[in-house]
Amino acid sequence: MRILVLGAGALGGYFGGRLLEAGAEVAFLVRPRRQAQLAADGLVIESPFGGLRRQVATLAPGEAGPGWDLVLLTCKAYDLEEAIATIRPAVDARTAVLPVLNGLSHIETLQREFGAGHVLGGIAKIQATLAPDGTVRHLNDWRYLTFGETDGTMSPRVQALAELCARAPGVVAEAVPDVMFRMWEKLVHLGTSAIGTVLMRANTGEIARAPGGVAFMHRVLARNAAIAAANGHAMREGYLADFRALFADPAGAYATSMLRDLEAGGRIESDHILGFLLEAARKAGVPEEAHEAAYLHAKAYEQRRDAGRLPGR
Repeated sequence: MRILVLGAGALGGYFGGRLLEAGAEVAFLVRPRRQAQLAADGLVIESPFGGLRRQVATLAPGEAGPGWDLVLLTCKAYDLEEAIATIRPAVDARTAVLPVLNGLSHIETLQREFGAGHVLGGIAKIQATLAPDGTVRHLNDWRYLTFGETDGTMSPRVQALAELCARAPGVVAEAVPDVMFRMWEKLVHLGTSAIGTVLMRANTGEIARAPGGVAFMHRVLARNAAIAAANGHAMREGYLADFRALFADPAGAYATSMLRDLEAGGRIESDHILGFLLEAARKAGVPEEAHEAAYLHAKAYEQRRDAGRLPGR
């Protein structure tokens, strides 16, 4: 299988490197600085499941052509437009695009750009970081990749990818017939976590220890579950019970990547998670006050960031 990975950061570098170990022909489509880093040092992964250091094939934007079975899309949602332009020359009649972005809005965008038959659904669950020296550091035992056809079929290309992933060290992969449900499932808990942690500027344990914090998080979780149900994806009670317990744990320390990015003064996926859920709440007739407040908070932060008015900056 010929696989083009857009990006060689924490996510793309890790899964791309593991697929390379499994025997796939892999190339990384990266910006010039990362390309030079990979040329000098190779792709380096440090992981509890085994390290990797090897030279890899790279392409700079503008150098990719057709002939790929799969394009693994690992960008942030706010970079999607640039990513589409970058991979467009590489997508031909045989190519499947597998995005592992947060949220759901990117699926419709990619289907519009490349055709529904070219787009898979996907979820990555991994905690990793790209160190300044270019090393991909895998931080815990999360190494999960879930994917499938958006129409629910178990196609030959999905099965072939699952067989490849089964040979990849340090990867737990699953091809599923209900990938859209899985993506909604992730959005319910991710959206709840983002609304709470961004509004309160605190992790889940800190929110739980604050007066009314548990009730607030449970209320938002129920509303997000109602949004998913209105879109044909009713959540499993056991799944919701797990997250009610997480949000009620006063010793918890879970914080979203959106909160970490916000506190670091970085770009955030405000439109793709908070904005998407706000619009979905309105369409579903679900009470939207918390969604509106979180989205407004995030967009006001972006205004301050763009104006250079963040504290200490």
